[in-house]
Amino acid sequence: MRLVVLRALGLGDFLTGVPAYRALRAAFPEHETVLAGPAVLAPLVALTGAIDRVLPVGELEPVAWTGTPPDVAVDLHGNGPASHRVVESLAARRTMLYASPQAPDVNGPWWAPVEHEVVRWCRLLEWYGIRTDPGDLSLAPPAAAGPAGVIVLHPGAASTGRRWPADRFAAVARALTRDGHRVVVTGSPAERSLARSVADGAELPPGAVPVTGLLDLAALVASARAVVCNDTGVSHLATAYGTPSVTLFGPVSPALWGPPPGRSRHVALWHGTGDRPGDAHGAATDPRLLRISVEEVLAAVTGLLARSRTSPGTR
Repeated sequence: MRLVVLRALGLGDFLTGVPAYRALRAAFPEHETVLAGPAVLAPLVALTGAIDRVLPVGELEPVAWTGTPPDVAVDLHGNGPASHRVVESLAARRTMLYASPQAPDVNGPWWAPVEHEVVRWCRLLEWYGIRTDPGDLSLAPPAAAGPAGVIVLHPGAASTGRRWPADRFAAVARALTRDGHRVVVTGSPAERSLARSVADGAELPPGAVPVTGLLDLAALVASARAVVCNDTGVSHLATAYGTPSVTLFGPVSPALWGPPPGRSRHVALWHGTGDRPGDAHGAATDPRLLRISVEEVLAAVTGLLARSRTSPGTR
């Protein structure tokens, strides 16, 4: 018996689905659980303890399924015909889908436009009678540990609209280095030049921009003293490992994509109102991000480090 989960999105999307994957594993313990998603995520699936393998697929592309149809297929990707068609094409005995204005006839819960991404997918499963724990976000650490005690700065994001200016990241790096902290700057292969510009602007030593695959990045975040990043996947890695983090939000409210409430090790900085006041895919830095000052970020990091020393067990 096999269970297929469609979530053909990026790192942050994958990590917000962890409680749902674990709930499905608990509900269907004898099924092989297959994630239909990006091949690049394959190194992380074992860390969830809930997914057996990745079936590579691009966003909203047909799934190259072979053999007997799966027993269960779950749409953890979207709420309308585009993703529903991908799931329904698998001809599973049982499907789990959201109903919405675009798909009003679906036998499923109604999509809520304003809802935290973690809660959204747990609510879908709860409607189908599957118990979930939205707080179950932790990952197992990678086998190879990262260097201990560094502060990770991640200036990248999928779009310019969600990127705090590189010169401000550099200013944060300079100040932290002056205070005796070891700072490293991370980025995807496409973000290497951005990470390098931040390191150069802060006059960081050689080796401050490590080459990291996803497992290396996970190990680095898991062992770090703190993380400073934009609203992107690295923020969710910090949540998964309980690493103190400061996440900078602009076009989208942290109430939708930020750290879950009650996690004292994670600070979301935002100077906006509403839910999605900006363009998350914009080509220019969102003005709400520009309202976040270097001093504000440094104060948040300092406060987190002080709290983590006094309350080391708090996630």
